[in-house]
Amino acid sequence: MRIHRFYTGSEIELKHDFWVHDARLVNQWRRVLRMAPGQELVLFDGTTHDRLYKLIEINEREAHLQLITDFERKVPSKEIYLLWSLLKKDKNDWVLQKCTELGASHFMPLLAERSEKTGFNLERAEKIVIEAAEQCGRSDIPAVREPMQVETAVTHFDGRVPLLVCEQTESNTRTDMDNAGILIGPEGGWSDSEKQLFKDHHLTQLSLHDFTLRAETACVTAVMQLIN
Repeated sequence: MRIHRFYTGSEIELKHDFWVHDARLVNQWRRVLRMAPGQELVLFDGTTHDRLYKLIEINEREAHLQLITDFERKVPSKEIYLLWSLLKKDKNDWVLQKCTELGASHFMPLLAERSEKTGFNLERAEKIVIEAAEQCGRSDIPAVREPMQVETAVTHFDGRVPLLVCEQTESNTRTDMDNAGILIGPEGGWSDSEKQLFKDHHLTQLSLHDFTLRAETACVTAVMQLIN
């Protein structure tokens, strides 16, 4: 039987024996999942603990939990920054979900010159990465930032984190780095001024595939290439 995982953040202290009064969690356990005393669940705070609990008692307002054991936290071995140009429709949701599952640590949406979308719901994005982390067994939660201009992002990272620009080239760039930022262009490609910006900052090109990939596919492929 599948054991459900729930992210608590720092709002709930994951003690050995305690009552949970969080209305959202209690409602989910009691009404949505129909959990009963004796069942087990996992709580993790994203920074320190990943713990298995037994549900002792539950009512409309609170739930009583007892610790069974601590799990070893599972976190990405590398710190990957995904800087991708905002995409149309629900493609951004897909990128956030899949790249969280693969191990991206930071999500930074970009407003490129050829971006066809500029709106971004940060609260929704944070909810998506939390749910993805809960589902895949990851013990930390990736950070998500508000959209920024391409030049602002490149300048911000200059000298701090190696930045790789994904292009269809014959580049043989090393990907065995402990941390790196990946820039994924919009569906219409980078503009000439953006390409010049990358040259001015001496950014390295990273080839993902012999074929032209959709932007959302490029995001997943790039994260996979760097995380392995």
